[in-house]
Amino acid sequence: MAETPTGSAAQVAGNGAGPLKNENPQVDLYAPSLYINRELSTIEFNRRVLLECYADHPLLERVKFLAIFTGNTDEFFMVRVSGLKQQVLLGIFDTKADGLTPREQLVAIHRVMTQLYAQATAVWQEELYPQLTRAGIHVLEYESLRKRAKEKLRGYFDREIFPVLTPLAFDPSRPFPHISNLSLNLAVVVRNPETNKTSFARVKVPSALPRLVPLNPLDPDELLAPAEQKFVWLEQVIAANLDELFPGMEIVDCYPFRVTRNTDMEIQEEEADDLLLTVEENLRQRHFGSVVRLEIAEGTPDDIRETLVKNLQLSNYDVYTTGGPLGFSSLWQLHRLERPDLKDKPYQPALPAGYDPDVPIFDTLQNRELLFHLPYDSFGPVVDYVEDAADDPNVLAIKQTLYRVGPNSPIVRALMRARENGKQVTALVELKARFDEESNIEWARALERAGVHVVYGLIGLKTHCKLCLVVRRERDGIHRYLHMSTGNYNSLTARVYTDIGLMTSREEFGADASELFNFLTGYSNQREYRKFLVAPVNLRENLLAFVERETALGEKGRILAKMNALVDPQMIRAFYRASQAGVQIDLIIRGVCSLRPGLPGVSDNIRVTSVVGRFLEHSRMYYFHNDGAPVMYVGSADLMPRNIDRRVEILFPVDDPDMRQVIYDILDVYLRDTEKSYVLHGDGTYVPRLELLEEGEEPFNSQLYFLGTYTGYVE
Repeated sequence: MAETPTGSAAQVAGNGAGPLKNENPQVDLYAPSLYINRELSTIEFNRRVLLECYADHPLLERVKFLAIFTGNTDEFFMVRVSGLKQQVLLGIFDTKADGLTPREQLVAIHRVMTQLYAQATAVWQEELYPQLTRAGIHVLEYESLRKRAKEKLRGYFDREIFPVLTPLAFDPSRPFPHISNLSLNLAVVVRNPETNKTSFARVKVPSALPRLVPLNPLDPDELLAPAEQKFVWLEQVIAANLDELFPGMEIVDCYPFRVTRNTDMEIQEEEADDLLLTVEENLRQRHFGSVVRLEIAEGTPDDIRETLVKNLQLSNYDVYTTGGPLGFSSLWQLHRLERPDLKDKPYQPALPAGYDPDVPIFDTLQNRELLFHLPYDSFGPVVDYVEDAADDPNVLAIKQTLYRVGPNSPIVRALMRARENGKQVTALVELKARFDEESNIEWARALERAGVHVVYGLIGLKTHCKLCLVVRRERDGIHRYLHMSTGNYNSLTARVYTDIGLMTSREEFGADASELFNFLTGYSNQREYRKFLVAPVNLRENLLAFVERETALGEKGRILAKMNALVDPQMIRAFYRASQAGVQIDLIIRGVCSLRPGLPGVSDNIRVTSVVGRFLEHSRMYYFHNDGAPVMYVGSADLMPRNIDRRVEILFPVDDPDMRQVIYDILDVYLRDTEKSYVLHGDGTYVPRLELLEEGEEPFNSQLYFLGTYTGYVE
């Protein structure tokens, strides 16, 4: 549809928030009641992920969402909860915009997470487990197995499991054993029959072995049908054979537990002589961070619980009890099964408009720009761009930022080959990309060995922008080519993350990219760029100016934006003021949102939706109508203080009217989604838009629409 001042505002007003006049212009926009707590909003996003286990996905994809939910929860405790606990420990009582102290947030988190744990267990026991069984994937309880199967497992235990196990006793002569992060363990109580004395021991369930032990290879005669597969939980196999670990002792009790530690280790960059070695040391220290969560099985006796709580130095608010298996992230093992009938149909990404694989990419870019909408468009041309640059004798230099590149990266290998071919190659590798540090360290060392000039960024700032600059000698002089994106240079996530990218040879973009790399690798006080908005330099002030310009237009104003998170109080207040002036605002926010939409006199004209589906919504797009002269920016930055103030981010303009229309239409499709979107209400709750459909209205799935439009995918 064509860009208009009102766009699709009415289409997403399902929460009853229509365009109302400002009822109270004197409202205090700093009032805590106007802000949703960031941590509680994070939990609500993870609740939406969990709800995908009920959605209309193939069965193993729904199992995958339960694994993702668990992984998200683990990260939340390792980073966010651990940070709050540190603040409490240090006696910090400062509040954020929502007014909650760290201690109050921890209490609220425990209350909500306890309920969410119960919901996750119910999803497994009542939904996924029975359906897996009907589909021929049997996750069995050890006690339900027949004698012959148990005998087979005894042999497997002796051969494969026993040699790996190390029981660790806890008594006056031996300290409580160290429990590593995210490890699954057994708390074992044994009795000496000669003295009748009981003792405590811990047995770690080895992560190197499959959590779900496949029974088919052990006893092929047990197969009910060729397609059926059977598994049993590894911890249950260990528990049933503890007599071999503790010979001559009576096994009194055995209960699983799982520990989560603080992994958000602070890096003192200013004091680090070598940032690479400092990050490596911090990674080693992660295993020894303070414990922030204890997960135990339902029915665990009080004495075992108290032993764990006391020795792990926890409070009761750090303990979570579950009636199902601990650590559903192990269910990724089921998702890897060769059962295409239970997974999403594969699709073949399209080539972006204007790209011809038979034409050298630099010839194409001399005549036009290329717009990418991943994963519906192929990531292949981006790989081709770097590989062609590596082999092209006319290319003089390549400069690239690397944040999360993944394993076996063709991009990184092309950079190494470029150096071997005599190019000047600079790679800015962000070592502080959380949970990708080890991978990035390995790639950084490999690049350095290949002779690439590796830079690790700026002190106090993460480099999060996505840029690849190619400098090429041509007949009429030196030309610069540039790829910019909202997503990482990762060929694996490019298949499952939605992102927008632009490839161009426009001189203004190339000049800005050169100056940005100079800022990152050298010394620069650059404050203005020709086209880029750069954090932490000028991004905040420009975005605020765009919002204020729409505010001045009043009811003629229109803002439409898509991002991963909205937390920054200053930006939220700017949106509130725009809404009070009558500006129509639609925000598509996948995850955390601290803004409360639909509040009378404050945010009547703001609507917030979240799209959660097969693909992870990762693109960031900002549109301002500007009284018929639209302004649109795309890039790496979310509206969070860390992104705007403590990271190097860029937003780049989409000036071409046709391309701007394409992106506007993409945003419009998201606004029309009624099947995978949720409407945020002013009280912080999210309601599926499916529940708001009028009678006879057909559901609309934006991701399926894009699959059909871009790839020829047929449901």
